[in-house]
Formats: sequence, structure tokens, C-alpha cells
Amino acid sequence: MSISSESIIVITGAGSGIGRALATRLAEENILGIALSDINKNGLNETIEILKAKGVDVISSIVDVSKREDIERFSNESINKFGRVTHLINNAGVGMVGRVSQLSIEDIEWMMNINFWGTVYPTKTFLPILQKEKLAHLVNISSVFGFIAPPGQSAYCASKFAVRGFTESLRHELEGSNVLVSVVHPGGIQTNIVKNARRGNKATDVDMKIADEMLEKLAKTTPKKAADTIVNGIKAKNPRILIGMDARQISMVQRLFPKRYFGIMDRLMGGMLSKYR
Repeated sequence: MSISSESIIVITGAGSGIGRALATRLAEENILGIALSDINKNGLNETIEILKAKGVDVISSIVDVSKREDIERFSNESINKFGRVTHLINNAGVGMVGRVSQLSIEDIEWMMNINFWGTVYPTKTFLPILQKEKLAHLVNISSVFGFIAPPGQSAYCASKFAVRGFTESLRHELEGSNVLVSVVHPGGIQTNIVKNARRGNKATDVDMKIADEMLEKLAKTTPKKAADTIVNGIKAKNPRILIGMDARQISMVQRLFPKRYFGIMDRLMGGMLSKYR
């Protein structure tokens, strides 16, 4: 079984949203231990308080996933505590609002450093550890914006397309080995990712308002439901995990209409997507 009483699970970005919901959900699986990280100390401490009542052995670490040295330290702490790792879930990520013309090079670098390199660094660091197990699982969180690319989300889409490509290539490289690989594509999740999103260098209040309205319209899935879907996907050894009806619809529309998906989706959303143009 892919999750068992012998599982040691590592989760990045566990201080809120899907990461916290995953930690809480997995603590109910009678696993052996869990290692959590986040850059937000207060949020991470809140997650730890929730887990204390569930009786799971847990450690936590303040980690900036865009820094290799932080990831290496977190890996060492996890191994020193548990001796092994069976699952890695790269969940940490950030949002950004702004069209290409509104973003500075530094904005885009910031986004890629966290969302893309913040997935690559843990993958490279923990993969040799996972490969020592009889069965292990690596899970990277992309987005429906790893399928489609609406205006105003160029940097975020670039990072999530990159996570998808990196993960799918790795899955093919490891096919038939002891390490399973999954990529997760959440649709609209009821988190604060847009409210906490970085504003592009020249993005306006109007841009931020449109992004907030779009999330409000799309965000139908709770973090708890997202966590349930991910855990079920891990158990089913599903290489691609879609979260929410919107994610399934977006995936289908993009595959059927790769040139026209934007217009179709914009009509379905009452012209909201084209407001960014």
C-alpha cells in the first residue's frame, strides 16, 4: 500500500491552505511520522498545534524553498529524526498578478525561484533518499494554470507549466522503478493565494481586483477536499491528480480545443478572463 503505518511523509508549504490540510489529513492515516516546512513561522506553528492532538510524530522547520541550503538543512533534519523518507509532497508556492508589461525581471525571477526551483531543489535533494525505499512516492503540485495560460498570469503559468513538464519527464524516467511520481493540478481552491499574491511591479488596483473576483468565481473546492483528493490519488498511484470539477473541465477543454480554449472558457465565465486584456 502506498500510504501505511511505515510511511514518513515530507510536506513543504505546510503552514496554510492545501499544505496544512494535507498534513492534517495524512495524520489520520496512522503514518509513522511527518516532516513539515514553511517560510511562515506562525502558520507552521498553527499547523503543528492541530497535529499534536492526532498523535503523529512530527517535526517542523522554517524553510525558504528557493534556497538550496534551506532544503538541504530540512532534509538532514528529517533524516536525523526519522532515518528515512517514503513520500515527498512539494506543495510550497506563491501567486503573482500582472501582465508581462507590468512585471519586472525581478518579479519573474522571484516567482520561478519559489514555484519552480522550490520544486526542483527538494526533488533533487530527497530523490536519492526515496530511492532507498521499497516503494516511495514523489508528488509535485502544479495547477490548472499548468494546462492553460490566461492573461495576467504569465509568470505563474510559466512556473506551473515548468513544474508539470519537469514532473512528467521525471515520471517517465522513473517508470518501473520503486519511486512513483504524480503531478497535481488543483482548480480553484478556497485559499488566500490571490489575497497574498505579489503585485507585479506596475500592476494596478484594478488588476488585483479582477484577480480576486476570478478566484472568488472559481474557488469552489475547500482545502480539505483538495487534500482528500490528493491522498486518494496517492493511494491509487495516479500519475495525474485533478482537483475539482473545474480542473477536469479545463483539462478536457484544453485538450479538445488547444487553439480556442481561452475564448470558450471566457464565455463560460461571463467575459471575466478577457478583462485582463
